[in-house]
Amino acid sequence: MNEVIKQYENNVCILTINREQAMNALNHNVIDELNAAIDEVEAKTDELRGLIITGAGPKSFVAGADISEFVGLSRKEGIALGRKGQMLFAEIEKLNIPVIAAVNGFALGGGCELAMACHIRVAGSNAKFGQPEVNLGLIPGYGGTQRLIHYIGKGKAIEMLMTGDMISAEEAHRLGLVNHVVEPGKEVEKSLEIIRKIATKAPVAIQKVIKIVNSYFDFEMQGYESELDSFGNLMITKDAGEGVDAFLNKRKPNFKGN
Repeated sequence: MNEVIKQYENNVCILTINREQAMNALNHNVIDELNAAIDEVEAKTDELRGLIITGAGPKSFVAGADISEFVGLSRKEGIALGRKGQMLFAEIEKLNIPVIAAVNGFALGGGCELAMACHIRVAGSNAKFGQPEVNLGLIPGYGGTQRLIHYIGKGKAIEMLMTGDMISAEEAHRLGLVNHVVEPGKEVEKSLEIIRKIATKAPVAIQKVIKIVNSYFDFEMQGYESELDSFGNLMITKDAGEGVDAFLNKRKPNFKGN
């Protein structure tokens, strides 16, 4: 079974993360399939007018990374994992057609990072956003420490990153993280509506908008490298081992600060 489903509808590609039984968590296979799908989309941008990314089922967009794959990772492997995610999400962000995240439920950890890599976010009113990595003794590794600041500012971003708290779709909209909040189940419909409107504009102008807006944040690239370094260093701490084990065994972690 494909874990990323591609569907083409009137020159729009819809990618669906298809691991509903695992809340559409990002494992190695999903990342690889998403990479291949984005490469295919990139090769077709002359004929496509937009891309929508969503999750299977009514409960979750992407509820995070597959934590079971964190067990036993070395610092080097942690950095490689983070870099793979960062590179994929940067490719999504730099596509020269509009990319919309249709957020149907939980967008946590890597799911929130994926949504933030998209140009626009449409959320169902039941959606929840958060970067709960500190609960594992870790930090976001796919660009979340950087993009969250871009969208909601340092003050609220650092609070969310330190507490691991989730926020509702309405609060995400108020903060500027979400562009539109719709009735659950209407996320893709609203996303298609936005793409149809953008499709009436000059494609070359849209490409320039994406490129120039992205260029505003180029100075942050050192921040992404710092994120990777810290993510890799944390991966080999005892606290991260404790946090991952506690998560997988559904218990409260007992962090020791080492």
